[in-house]
Amino acid sequence: MKNILTQFSRIFVGLLFIISGLIKLNDPVGFSFKLEEYFSEGVLNLPFLIPYALALAVFIVIFEAVLGVMLLVGFKTKFTVWSLLLMIVFFTFLTFYSAYFNKVTDCGCFGDALKLTPWESFTKDVVLLFFILILFLNQVLIRPIFSKKITNVIVVSSIGLSAFMGYWVLNHLPLKDFRAYKVGTNIQKGMEFPEGAEQSVVEMVFIYKVNGVDQEFGADDLGKLPEGAVFVDRIDKVISQGYIPPIHDFTMELNGSDYKDELLVEPKLLMFVTYDLETSEKEGMQILEKLHQDAVAKGYKVIGMTASDETEIAKAKKDNNLTFDFYFCDGTTLKTIERANPSIVVLHNGTIVQKLHYKDSGDLKL
Repeated sequence: MKNILTQFSRIFVGLLFIISGLIKLNDPVGFSFKLEEYFSEGVLNLPFLIPYALALAVFIVIFEAVLGVMLLVGFKTKFTVWSLLLMIVFFTFLTFYSAYFNKVTDCGCFGDALKLTPWESFTKDVVLLFFILILFLNQVLIRPIFSKKITNVIVVSSIGLSAFMGYWVLNHLPLKDFRAYKVGTNIQKGMEFPEGAEQSVVEMVFIYKVNGVDQEFGADDLGKLPEGAVFVDRIDKVISQGYIPPIHDFTMELNGSDYKDELLVEPKLLMFVTYDLETSEKEGMQILEKLHQDAVAKGYKVIGMTASDETEIAKAKKDNNLTFDFYFCDGTTLKTIERANPSIVVLHNGTIVQKLHYKDSGDLKL
């Protein structure tokens, strides 16, 4: 019975680690954004790690997938099981922290392929911890299933293939796009709110500085604010979450006006998505103007999309001789649309027909 439970745990944990690792390896940039959330102030307060988020993301997902392979084939059992245990203890703490304090609403455990709530993520990690503890206590029962030579070849191959996959998707696009803005998506339809769908209940909270201290007040309290209270901010506190369309927080703002209703009916629209102009790749920015001129000659409306401010926009246009306008959109939304900075998106009447990493601009079909 002990051996059966151990072997079941071995297969269950191994396959789950491989699947989870490969899904995140399909989009390591997306996982790095999630790590940045965890590292930010107000969550783990480790902002010095943010510049290393992508490197850490690539290492973690490759290590996760390879650990699954190592467990299944029985390679270096002690190292493998100890690594699995340390990883799951860390991630169980992380998901509990996120769930209990409501800091990060999606752990990113399975990328965009499967969204889990914080408590679902924590429950998943507790289940994994249970099976990994079984493996830890019964390491002697985890034996190699192939000869040492074949086992070594399998492990080394898994490392090489995982590293190549990571390199490929970082320089092109995810092999499989699980996001709300994948090719074939109509953005207008993605923003629709179905009739009869449950509405969110939101309470407006106003923050005022009173005697040097920030205090929260409800809408009913505004008529009786303490003397000398100074307005600081207004936030929307979600009391109960209703239906959220797959596409939300999407705007195309220029000079304070949102033009998405007009631009999303353009028969030919070319968007250059550059969520952060300050950190955009110089190589990519330098090809945009030529693409702009080629697209205009073929009847396309061409715009840039960014979350950067006017100063950064002006600098980017000057440095790269850009003559098209940049429209504002939330940075998180732009990172969801495409991972490369910059990237290229082609739309016909609001439907995404092509998405490209700037390094693949030669494959642009206009």
